[in-house]
Amino acid sequence: MSFKLVITKYECPHIEAMPDDVDNWPYELKNIIPGINVKVCKSRNDALKEIVDADAVYGEVEKELFEKAASLKWICCSQAGPKAGYYYPELIQSNVTITNTRGIFNDHISAHIMSFILLFARGLHYYLPNQLKSVWDPNFGISTYLPEATVIIVGLGGIGARTGYLCSQFGLKVIGVDPRVSKAPEGINTICSDDELDAVLSQGDFVVSTVPETPKTQKLFSLGKFKLMKPSAYFINIGRGATVSLDDLHIALESKAIAGAALDVFEQEPLPNNHPLWKQKGMIITPHVAADGPFLDQRRKDLLFDNCLNFNKKTKLNNVVDKNQWF
Repeated sequence: MSFKLVITKYECPHIEAMPDDVDNWPYELKNIIPGINVKVCKSRNDALKEIVDADAVYGEVEKELFEKAASLKWICCSQAGPKAGYYYPELIQSNVTITNTRGIFNDHISAHIMSFILLFARGLHYYLPNQLKSVWDPNFGISTYLPEATVIIVGLGGIGARTGYLCSQFGLKVIGVDPRVSKAPEGINTICSDDELDAVLSQGDFVVSTVPETPKTQKLFSLGKFKLMKPSAYFINIGRGATVSLDDLHIALESKAIAGAALDVFEQEPLPNNHPLWKQKGMIITPHVAADGPFLDQRRKDLLFDNCLNFNKKTKLNNVVDKNQWF
């Protein structure tokens, strides 16, 4: 068997740019799958032409492209969780299989989360602003002793599971919340369903969200959730910005419903420079960089190439998405 693969190498609404070496992929793929036909489309017009008889696509298939795709069976999304709009009703209802890149960011993002936890635990969110003002003030208070603390991780995919393991190595008790995971990964003490989230939030000294944006998780963390947390709790989000109401988070911090928050993703990016969270006490902001690290382009490529081999052999693809849930 051979098949036609289209690679959408142009700016799409819901995914980032392709790796620099994508123009070499057709030659590399032909070395491992003789007969494969790979077209790298550098414009939307090219994609409209090539999509007609394509069996597979790497990137995004916008609605107009999808309507012209007579033979499409598989879409490989280049992200773990694309922005809202990638999954539209016609695509969800179709028989087209979608895979994503979940798993390639686990080490980088979990390290970023741990940096937030350690920063809050040792009061660095208090001391660092003082450093910028040349203020010597050792009166932050009692640091969080991690072996007596609890972290609630909302979303136990690869990132959440890896973060739970790292937390356990610092002595933290780890409670995982996930609608799909029933067997606790290493380091996770307790597993709860998403229906139990409200009931366990009050136990967390740290609440970490790694959830993707789905129909159920949009604005999942709003004022009601923050009010269920301990006043001494710290909230961390590295999942998707749409899962957290920034206005409600600001209210929660101002009213001392929670002690602090660290965000790497935001409802609006870049975060407007006049947004009150920039100057909010107890707030740590990083500009959507938690996934940054080496080897990501190679990992995406390896995942695509492995799945091309699987698709060619008509065997099971890796990282198949539940289209209704967008992940």
